[in-house]
Amino acid sequence: MRLDKTSNPAFNDYFWENDKISSKKMSVRGIILKSLFSILIIASITVYVWQLYSKGTNIKWFVTGGMVSAIVISIVISVRKEWAKYLVPLYAIAKGFFLGGISSYAHAKFPNLPFQAIGVTIITFFVMLMLYQTRIIVVTKKLRSVIITACASIFLVYLISWILSFFGIKTFIWGTSWVAIVINVLAAIFASLALLLDFDYIEKHKNRAPKDREWLATWGLLVTLIWLYVEILRLMKKMAIRF
Repeated sequence: MRLDKTSNPAFNDYFWENDKISSKKMSVRGIILKSLFSILIIASITVYVWQLYSKGTNIKWFVTGGMVSAIVISIVISVRKEWAKYLVPLYAIAKGFFLGGISSYAHAKFPNLPFQAIGVTIITFFVMLMLYQTRIIVVTKKLRSVIITACASIFLVYLISWILSFFGIKTFIWGTSWVAIVINVLAAIFASLALLLDFDYIEKHKNRAPKDREWLATWGLLVTLIWLYVEILRLMKKMAIRF
């Protein structure tokens, strides 16, 4: 398995073995349709959780359950790629519960902040797509390595911080200090750059990989987009608190 392909586990070579087995090939149109379908699921669940919260329902377990379920599903997809077409919708549901929870909390303290974060995420997506399509930013081997190393380091810091939180230890990344804000900004930047790697890998495998790999590509894009949205939302919350 070559880890220098992309920062997104959905787009490494493991998932593209035996591409010639299927006569139907992966297409950009197919990925777009599956992505829109998954986003619709996420949006529907998010609205549902939001309504529950507005009625006074404790949604803590929705958030925790959604996050843990999404992690487990992602691990399973990584191991059993042929199950992606069944698991990606479940992943979308899990992420819907998670995003619905954190977005509800954010909106309660800072009205309309989630909508602003969604807007910034959408704009960022299309800006990165434009930069990639026009080759203003070219995905070179060196750039790929830098993005992968940075993303891996960020995830490692988050993982350690998350584990420490179970022992009542709050690390600096969750606060509103300038160090926490800088880390948040860097995370958002590299989440944006990770989209370039996803675009690049899709372009290289379109019309070549089997049709069912569209679900894996969809999963990869969802992972990146959701990460980007969460980072933007966290950053906007910190800035709102600080200023």
